[in-house]
Amino acid sequence: MSRTATTPRVALITGAARRVGKAIARELHQAGLCVAIHHHRSGVEAAALAEELESLRADSTLLVCADLLDAAARDELVPTVLRRWQRLDILVNNAARFYPVVLETLREADYREMLGVNLEAPLWLSSSAAPALRRARGCILNLTDIYARRPLPGYAIYCTTKAGLTGLTRALARELGPEIRVNAVAPGVVLWPEQRSEQERAELLTRVPMGRAGEPADIARAVRFLALEADYITGQVLTVDGGRELYC
Repeated sequence: MSRTATTPRVALITGAARRVGKAIARELHQAGLCVAIHHHRSGVEAAALAEELESLRADSTLLVCADLLDAAARDELVPTVLRRWQRLDILVNNAARFYPVVLETLREADYREMLGVNLEAPLWLSSSAAPALRRARGCILNLTDIYARRPLPGYAIYCTTKAGLTGLTRALARELGPEIRVNAVAPGVVLWPEQRSEQERAELLTRVPMGRAGEPADIARAVRFLALEADYITGQVLTVDGGRELYC
């Protein structure tokens, strides 16, 4: 499919209304793409982002609301994008659940929620998007985490799902190549979880050689690089953590 002024490239970004997802949507939009902004409970923020981007370029956004734990709603995401633009070039699996779970009080609901959003949704969305991405010779970007390799105490389920997403990234890169590239970005400390105290934040930054927490824009630029400039990179995880992994 040719890329002309009348058929701009299209990206679907899950969890795009807030935080890192919002920065990714802005970054890809700035690069000239149309963006499908997926959200679930953040409708107000998603609408504000769409209004912002539409003011810069008309008819360049699409709001898609879906609970990624609802198979029927999830499976309509890609078809909805294709009905609007008849193409899909980039799938960014950004949406995630992140919260601590004490192993001794583990509930199946916690496991199902994090597994469903963090790992199963990227798998099913990748499957749904594959035909369109193959036609466009597009790519898939997964947002993993440095804790996929260095598990964080108290977050066993979360770390397991992100480790699984890392494995899925490599498996899909092998299965979907050469037409579709599949890579991942592994953020370190990017925006502080609300439960972190000031003392915990300061202590953690002593183990970040760059001396600061990351910004959503740091992750968005990495996504843009892998999506638009790295035509010979697939099956890789780009760590964006200010050097955090250098420490135990």
